[in-house]
Amino acid sequence: MNLLDTTRSALRSLRANKLRSGLTTLGIIIGVAAVITMLAVGEGASRLVAEQLKSLGSNTMVIFPGTVTASGVRLGAGSRNTLTEADAAAIAAEVPRVLAAGPGLRGTAQLVHGNLNWSSQVFGVTPDYLAAREWRVARGRTLDENDIRGGAKVALVGQTVADMLFGGTDPTGQVIRVKNVPFTIVGLLAAKGQNMMGQDQDDVVLLPISTARGRIIGQAQGRLRTVGHVYVKMADGADMTEAEAGVRELLRQRHRLQPDQDDDFNIRNLSEVVEAEQAASGALSGLLAAVAGVSLLVGGIGIMNIMLVSVTERTREIGIRLAVGARQRDILAQFLTEAVILSLIGAVAGIALGLASAEALAHFAGWPIVLQAHAVLLAVASASVVGIFFGWWPARKAARLSPIEALRYE
Repeated sequence: MNLLDTTRSALRSLRANKLRSGLTTLGIIIGVAAVITMLAVGEGASRLVAEQLKSLGSNTMVIFPGTVTASGVRLGAGSRNTLTEADAAAIAAEVPRVLAAGPGLRGTAQLVHGNLNWSSQVFGVTPDYLAAREWRVARGRTLDENDIRGGAKVALVGQTVADMLFGGTDPTGQVIRVKNVPFTIVGLLAAKGQNMMGQDQDDVVLLPISTARGRIIGQAQGRLRTVGHVYVKMADGADMTEAEAGVRELLRQRHRLQPDQDDDFNIRNLSEVVEAEQAASGALSGLLAAVAGVSLLVGGIGIMNIMLVSVTERTREIGIRLAVGARQRDILAQFLTEAVILSLIGAVAGIALGLASAEALAHFAGWPIVLQAHAVLLAVASASVVGIFFGWWPARKAARLSPIEALRYE
């Protein structure tokens, strides 16, 4: 028998037991659907993490004021401004492979333009801060050192602020009031989207740090030029653990901390946050892969059981075929073809179910998904391997039946 005849014979046998064939493919359908969904969700999660890393800035750490002790009482984190602009300058100058160290102040203010108003985050920053956070300007210009030295009343606004106050039109050159202080918008920031906490990074106004300290946010220790945080960007390939240790040692020296004293600052390595996100998405992908593997295994066992039942039911048929000249390899090919056809039918249905499941997750759960061609190919290949592997034993058993014993079987 050639391949075409073998396939036709296998299809006739499967059509003769439609319900049983359909139930046999159920495990394959679920397994393939799980493979498709797992790959779509896993790839989507990986790309989301990559986008978040890009929005945060790669090779970045952020330093916050830490705890301080007063009369034996440990106060909360950030209870005293222990960081200064001089600390940021020292980090940029003395820690190896630092590209930028940008100090920043943060507050909240009501913004007004015409008869529209909007509450937003206000940051006092330097040009180094923009470089450290990889904050690009889509229109207009960025802040420069002249703005910082002169305490200029200029501002950069994010996309969300532009939408709320200007309806999405170009805001450059327009004037907004921040706590009743007029500022001229000199640039529109490129969109960054949400951060890992779900906060809108485009709902911001960036001001020169000197202007923000003196006119908007206000610092009780302004003469010391204290800051709320410092972003530090390292060169590509830099050892972030080593860099963190270098920053910690430098700040302890500058703050004159004794060996038995705790740090009065906190360093958050954003690369560790991203690694944690990647580990979480990897765990999710592993869980889905386990579900897919178990489902395919159950489906394969189902195929093997049904094929063994089919061999028993068709023992006399096999005996007649062997008696009239069919070779063992012809019997082997027919039953193996039936198993593979069942697997491929399950794969096609599973692909449809997997695509539908992935789209449903994206729509209802808000999970990011990325559907790729290799996911479909992997699902089909997995189903084919399952069909061949679990169909081999029943097919071999059928092919090795004795013609005489098969004809006498009742």
